[in-house]
Amino acid sequence: MIFQPVLPLILVVLLCGAVAAAAVWMLVRAPRAGGERVTDRRAIAAHRSLWALRLLMVLACFAMLLRPGIPGGATQTLATDTDVVLVVDTTASIVAEDWDEGSPRLDGVRADVRELVAQYPGARFAMITSDASAQLRMPLTTDTTALIGSLDVLRPEVTSQSRGSSIGVAAGLLEDTLRSAAEASPDRSRMVFYLGDGEQTTGTTPESFDKSAKYTDAGAVFGYGTAEGGPMRVTSGGVSGGEGEYIQYEGSDALSVIDEQNLQTVAEQLGVEYQHRTADTEPVLPEAPSTTTSYAESGEVGNVTELYWIAALVLLALLGVELLRATTLIARLRGLAPARRRDSVDRAPARDGGGA
Repeated sequence: MIFQPVLPLILVVLLCGAVAAAAVWMLVRAPRAGGERVTDRRAIAAHRSLWALRLLMVLACFAMLLRPGIPGGATQTLATDTDVVLVVDTTASIVAEDWDEGSPRLDGVRADVRELVAQYPGARFAMITSDASAQLRMPLTTDTTALIGSLDVLRPEVTSQSRGSSIGVAAGLLEDTLRSAAEASPDRSRMVFYLGDGEQTTGTTPESFDKSAKYTDAGAVFGYGTAEGGPMRVTSGGVSGGEGEYIQYEGSDALSVIDEQNLQTVAEQLGVEYQHRTADTEPVLPEAPSTTTSYAESGEVGNVTELYWIAALVLLALLGVELLRATTLIARLRGLAPARRRDSVDRAPARDGGGA
């Protein structure tokens, strides 16, 4: 048996204890009528029965406020006290169709982010997108529904505006995000997950993520795509993006090929592991740092069978008895009133209507 009071326990005891003490006092105290002590045994018994009934009502209320229950099973609830920052590649190549037999790579990104949310319950998530520029699409939040919703409507950059991109364009923004999180909550750990294909389409050297390593406690780099490459559809930025013609290069479909060497470099800079992701395998997710993982016992958070309704039924029955008694007394008083008026009329002296 466990108890989950609806109010602080001390407040429940004070409220119910005071009323119960008054009911006990009235129960043991001899009834009085007109300032004199009642000696009739039937009247005393009725008085004590009434106050015993009211004392039971107080005890029923006390039991309800305690919310007794029976635990339904032993479980543990995991709470992850960490910040998870996602860096998601949103260049045109992220919709290359070489994921799960012709699906866009972005479908794999979405599936893996759902796995991350399930793996780290209670964590705060932030999302940075990376194409021609980096944007903080979602600041740190525990609202994972909003995170999944943002990914569901996420579309890559508009093809006509693409001028090449660097896989390290988000390095500065990631560092700023991690540093702010560390300053605001130094007791929380931080994890970074980079999700992309590693394809560098500018002639410059990618920016380095090494400045973010000191703020990163764990994470991973997930690579999407194949060595054979996949075709990419023209995207316009609309909600229905991905339904256009394929991007052409020298008269044939342009192919995007994964660059695992670049992705391995990003992983080394961040100090995390690299994984090549495919649709037929599950991501290997690192454990959250042990110092930020806590457990709650099942007696408080498990499946509990509530028992307060039993006390509620008892209270309802007692209230019914009290209501019936009050109704009887009211009916009796209404019956006495006309009788008293008739008696007063009968006893009034008749007036002499004659003259002198």
